Amino acid sequence: MAKGPGLYSEIGKKARDLLYKDFQSDHKFTITTCSPTGVAITSSATKKGDLFLADVNTQLKNKNITTDIKVDTNSNLLATVTVDEPAPGLKTILSFRVPDQQSGKLELQYLHDYAGISSSLGLTANPTVNFSGVVGTNVLALGTDVSFDTKTGAFTKYNAGLSFTNSDLIASLTLNDKGDALSASYYHTVSPLTNTAVGAELTHSFSTNANTITVGTQHALDPLTTVKARVNNLGKVSALIQHEWRPKSLFTISGEVDAKCIDKSAKFGLALALKP
Repeated sequence: MAKGPGLYSEIGKKARDLLYKDFQSDHKFTITTCSPTGVAITSSATKKGDLFLADVNTQLKNKNITTDIKVDTNSNLLATVTVDEPAPGLKTILSFRVPDQQSGKLELQYLHDYAGISSSLGLTANPTVNFSGVVGTNVLALGTDVSFDTKTGAFTKYNAGLSFTNSDLIASLTLNDKGDALSASYYHTVSPLTNTAVGAELTHSFSTNANTITVGTQHALDPLTTVKARVNNLGKVSALIQHEWRPKSLFTISGEVDAKCIDKSAKFGLALALKP
């Protein structure tokens, strides 16, 4: 297990990745090339129904500084500069989007054996301030995530979370949507040799009194091929198969059917990622 409680975003992440990561109904193609000087260029294209989206991301690493510049089909440019450990345990991230002059943001992350802190500040006259902090150990951690809009003088987000981790089990409890949604998640490693795991998530909305239950599993057919499946109480069943046909290059086929509406056509997604 990792040392320290980590950041707030890592609470329940294992279960979320098992239940939702790589499941899609779009067609996506990604290719990455690297130059001898260390510049990595990633081009991606996504087809969402009749809509076609594409972007190009250029990444340059120089010692502990990483610069990412991303341009999409709408002529938006997103630049991110990350300075890793200017001091022990500290990471600094500066990002901004062109032509949006209100998008500038500075984020600081700090990891300690018994705490994980992330704080961001919008680079505007009336910024939105976000703070998330976790205290505890790599076994038990308690954290909160809060955003405050200085322009309106109101909190735009306040969440809280609790996580318990041991060698093969991770359980978490989070309160989201300004206290309106309570989520409990569970991740259990069944067999490390075959990467077999099961996971579940239960979400309750206090405003609608509705419950959503999602359960899923994953299993490695061989060292290069993984299958995943999930089902929820709304009758939606999803499955995918992912094959690493060469190192770091993945081909994924996923599908989803609605068991309560058999007359509706199933959704299928394809993803191809090529990396050197």
